[in-house]
Amino acid sequence: MDLSGKTALVTGSVQGIGFEIARAFAGAGAAIAVHGLADAAQAEAACAELIALGAPEAKFFGHDLSDPAAAGALVSDALEWRAIDILVNNAGIQHTASIAEMPLETFQKILTINLTAAFATMQAALPKMAERGYGRVVNIASVHGLVASVHKAPYVASKFGLVGMSRVAALEYATAGSRESGGVTVNCICPGWTETAILEPQISSRAALHDGDRAAAIADLLSEKQPSRRISDAAEIGALALWLCSPIAHNLTGTAIPVDGGWTAR
Repeated sequence: MDLSGKTALVTGSVQGIGFEIARAFAGAGAAIAVHGLADAAQAEAACAELIALGAPEAKFFGHDLSDPAAAGALVSDALEWRAIDILVNNAGIQHTASIAEMPLETFQKILTINLTAAFATMQAALPKMAERGYGRVVNIASVHGLVASVHKAPYVASKFGLVGMSRVAALEYATAGSRESGGVTVNCICPGWTETAILEPQISSRAALHDGDRAAAIADLLSEKQPSRRISDAAEIGALALWLCSPIAHNLTGTAIPVDGGWTAR
C-alpha cells in the first residue's frame, strides 16, 4: 500500500483503534490529521510518532465532538491545512446501564459523538472527495451495529445508525470517480472485543467477579459472545482500514465488515 500524496483525517486518533489506524496510514506515507481530546504533550507525542513512521506531516486538531457543530468545523479546519482524501470516523464513547437507568443526557451525548459527528464530517468531506474522483470514508462502527446487547441502548442505537447512514452515503456517492481514479467508497468496520480503553470498564466490572483477575475477566467476556475466544489487537483494525483505502477496493462500498471472531455468525 502506498498512500503517498494522500491525507487522512482520523477522529479519536490519539489512542486505541484510531491511533493504530493513523499508524497504519502513516506507515503507508499519508499525512495525518490527528484528532482527539488530549493535552499538548499527548498531541505532540502522537504526531511525532506518526512522522517517525513515515507520515510527511501530522497536525493535531482538538475539536470536542460533543458539540454538534464541532465536527463540521473539524473538517473545515483540516481542509485549510490539506485536502482530505481519507476520513475515518473513529471517535466514540460508551456508557452501560439499563434503559430504565440510562440518563437522557448520556443517551444524547453518546448519539452526538458516535453518530451526529460522523454525519457532519461526511457531509463536509464527501463532496470534495467526489470532485477529485477518489475518497475513502471508513466508519468504525462495532459488532453492536449488527447485533444488540443489554445495557447498551444508546451505543447500539448509535452504531446501528452509523451502519445505516454509511450505506446511504455509499449509494449517494457510488458513481463518483472511476476505477482508474479509485472512486469514492464508504464502509464500516465492526470490531468485536478489541483491546482498547473503551473496553476497560467492562473488564474491570467483570474482574470484580473473579477476585480482580483481569485475564479471567477477559476470558469470561469472550466466552459469552466471541466464538474464537481471542481478543483482537487494535492494529488489526488498522490493517483492514488501510486495505479499504487501496484503489483495488473501489467496488467495495456500503459494507459493514465484522472483525468479531464469529460473534455475528451465530
